Amino acid sequence: MRVAIAGAGAVGRSIAGELLENGHEVLLIDKAPGAIAVEQVPQAEWLLADACEITSLDEAALQRCHVVIAATGDDKVNLVVSLLGKTEYAVPRVVARVNNPRNEWLFNESWGVDVAVSTPRLMSALVEEAVSVGDLVRLLRFSQGDANLVELTLPPESALAGTRVGEVEWPEDTALVTVIRGSRVLTPGPQEALEAGDELLFVAAQAREQQLEELLSVRREAEEPRPGTEEEDPGKG
Repeated sequence: MRVAIAGAGAVGRSIAGELLENGHEVLLIDKAPGAIAVEQVPQAEWLLADACEITSLDEAALQRCHVVIAATGDDKVNLVVSLLGKTEYAVPRVVARVNNPRNEWLFNESWGVDVAVSTPRLMSALVEEAVSVGDLVRLLRFSQGDANLVELTLPPESALAGTRVGEVEWPEDTALVTVIRGSRVLTPGPQEALEAGDELLFVAAQAREQQLEELLSVRREAEEPRPGTEEEDPGKG
C-alpha cells in the first residue's frame, strides 16, 4: 500500500516509521526545508513541497496513493490537503489530524475526510476509558456514515453479564466488533457470553450511543426465588 503523509514533523515521521515497519510504501511531504530529515526515516520517499498546491501533489503522484494522511500542525492545511486528495485525486482513504478540538466539526466528508483523529480528544478518551466502568467512551470518529468507535466496560451489576452476544437486541446501526477480556482479544461470536469487566468495542452511529449506553448499563433486577425453593409458611400443614 502506498501512503502519502503531509507534514514531516514528529507526528508525520512517527506514522511513517510504523507504516514502513509494516511493509508499506511511504512518501513524506513538507514545505519546510528543516523538516526534511531523510536520515531519520531513510526508507521513506521525501518531497520538499507545499502539499496545498496542485503542482506539488501532481509531483507526488497522489493518484497512485491508497491513503493520504494530513498530519501537519495546522488544521487549515490538513483540511485543504484532505479535500484535494479526495476530490482531485480520488484517494480511497483520507485520514486527517485535528489539532484544535474546536475545529473537529469541520473534519467530515464535506472536506474529504474519512477518519478524523483528534489527539487531545483521544488522550482524554483514553484517560476516561482507564478509569470509567459503565460509561460509554468515544475513542474515534469516522466521518463517513457519522459513526464512532466507542468503548464501554461492562459493570458487574449489568443485566447483560452472562448473556450470549447473539441473544442481545442491539440498537440499529451498531456493531460489536471486539471484546477485550483481560489479556485476550475476542471476536464476539453469537455464542460468546459477556462477562462483567469485559471491555466492549463498538462501531455505532452517534444517534445510537445513548441507547447503547443505557442497554449496557441497565442493572440486573433482584433475583426472584426459584419455584419450589420458597420457605414454607410455618402456619401451613
